[in-house]
Amino acid sequence: MTKTPFLKAGHTPTLFAAFLYFDVSFMVWVMLGPLGVQIARDLELTAAQKGLMVATPVLAGALLRIVMGVLVDHLRPRMAGLIGQIVVLIGLAWAQFFGVSTYFDLLVLGLFLGMAGASFAVALPLASRWYPPEHQGTALGIAGAGNSGTVFAALLAPGLAVAFGWQNVFGLAMIPLIVTLVLYLMLAEDSPECPAPKPLTAYLDVLKDRDAWWFMFFYSVTFGGFVGLASSLTIYFNDQYGLSPVVAGYFTAACVFAGSMVRPIGGFVADRIGGIRSLSVVYLIAAATIGAVSFGLKSDWLALAVFMLAMLSLGMGNGAMFQLVPQRFRKEIGVMTGLVGMAGGVGGFYLASSLGYSRQFTGSYQAGLLLFAALALLALVGLGAVKTRWRTTWGAAHLTTARI
Repeated sequence: MTKTPFLKAGHTPTLFAAFLYFDVSFMVWVMLGPLGVQIARDLELTAAQKGLMVATPVLAGALLRIVMGVLVDHLRPRMAGLIGQIVVLIGLAWAQFFGVSTYFDLLVLGLFLGMAGASFAVALPLASRWYPPEHQGTALGIAGAGNSGTVFAALLAPGLAVAFGWQNVFGLAMIPLIVTLVLYLMLAEDSPECPAPKPLTAYLDVLKDRDAWWFMFFYSVTFGGFVGLASSLTIYFNDQYGLSPVVAGYFTAACVFAGSMVRPIGGFVADRIGGIRSLSVVYLIAAATIGAVSFGLKSDWLALAVFMLAMLSLGMGNGAMFQLVPQRFRKEIGVMTGLVGMAGGVGGFYLASSLGYSRQFTGSYQAGLLLFAALALLALVGLGAVKTRWRTTWGAAHLTTARI
């Protein structure tokens, strides 16, 4: 089969709009993590409460991805994205003008911020439906690089909180969101290949397919590790090594930048060598690095280096995962993105909350980190169990131009 060059294969303005929407939304989604040190100090939160504070938007985003995934297939991606952006703006406006003064207020705000995390279930199908199978990894790697928004949250939020107070950071975040909304309306277009709407219950028929559950589990490790660490590392570096909130934010930004920027590379590599090979290496490195850092490395700089390597592997894995999903579930890509993204968010919720509880009840983060490293090894075993079947059924060479 003849392959169309990437730049001629899809719709570049929509790909950019998907990336930008995803990027700014993710910046807002995880902002409670970089602000966590200042918020916890002012509201006198325990270690477990800090963990749950940063984990609540992650869990809300996970669950809302199912809703957004269904809306993508029912209303089309562009409209679903418009609805999501408006809901997030309403939540930030409430926080800015009415204030966040209690732990309960924080959790309510976390629910609104979860809608920003659900942008994943919109941005990827919006881009995916414009591109043929051989370019899915690259296209979704570019769109998915929007998780680099977490870099801006870690880099900017602590400093803005020092300058203007953490309460006002919510209002400041509305500015890039409004600009993004305008550009999104100007640039994003739905692909002509969008399938016709089906009854809402029909979208969940994919759960009868065991491959859907495998993809959900695999992504709960790659993306769950990424977003769980992105939400927690500012608090971790502050607590474990005594770094100031701003410096801890810089350390976190370095880790998140590493994981975000390699997502397109992960998709590109998976297009060339196959998503299964890519993921096998990813899980091995992730287990080794997260396991190593659980033992409490003596130097903050050494911990930074190991966490960056962990985030590099997880970011590559995120790109590789979405080289595979569209090959298997192209017609159901909206709801599958929602379901797989939901599982990734649940993994992130587990990691972020378990770190808080581990710290409070054992005095160390080791238990939470080791359990997650064990999940990465379990994912590696699971990948070995399905790879032969995948390569001889839906991923067979005579059925697709993509490498599996």
